[in-house]
Order: sequence, then C-alpha cells, then structure tokens
Amino acid sequence: MDMQYQLKAGSYYLYDMREAPSAVTGERRFKLKTDTVAIAFDAHTGEVHQHGTPSRIQSWASNTRRRLRAAGALEVANDIVVVSGPLPVDELNKCLWINGYCRRMFKRLASLPHGKLQRPSEPFRKAA
Repeated sequence: MDMQYQLKAGSYYLYDMREAPSAVTGERRFKLKTDTVAIAFDAHTGEVHQHGTPSRIQSWASNTRRRLRAAGALEVANDIVVVSGPLPVDELNKCLWINGYCRRMFKRLASLPHGKLQRPSEPFRKAA
C-alpha cells in the first residue's frame, strides 16, 4: 500500500504513502500527474510490471517484448498486456496492492465504469 493513485480535478495523482505529509500544507508531494493512466501486467499471473503515463508504459512494453522475443521467450513477451485510459481509481489501487488482481480486472474491463466519473459521497436528496 505504499503507492496510491487519487483522482483530483480530472487528473490522476500518484502518491508514495511512505512519505510524511508537508508540515505547511498537510499534503504529500505527488510522484506523477497524468490525465489518463496505463498499467502493464502479465496476463498469466496478473503481476504488475509498470504503471504510469500511457506513452511511457507503451514504450516500455514494446521494448520489453522486443527484447524477450529476441531472447527466444515468445510466450513471456506475448503475456505482457497494457491497459490504459480513464480507469477507476479503486481498481488501479487494487492492482497495485493485491497480487494478481490485474488479471481479474482485465476480465471485467468492458463492464467497468468510466474512471473519471466520481460517485457522490452522499446520496442525492430531493428538496421537500
């Protein structure tokens, strides 16, 4: 639970929860700010390899697949999956915290809600 994504003002912020909050502002410094997020993982085991901005993760996956194929590890190269877009923050964090969760999330990807649609903290009440 060291790394955690939070959605603020339509952007994903990645925080390292091991760092102490600032004495002045009371907030931690963010490690990454991005409009969409990508996560690379092993399709067979669900192990997370990389996460962050989509361009960096796609580049990492392409280079890693190329190196693995050159080394003769075709199955391992083909098992690298990259998912990007506006993913729900709770699903992203579960991928980081729970071993193998990405594989389960990938199976449910089509039914996941848009990641930037915030749930209201309190149910909507009509005026009487």
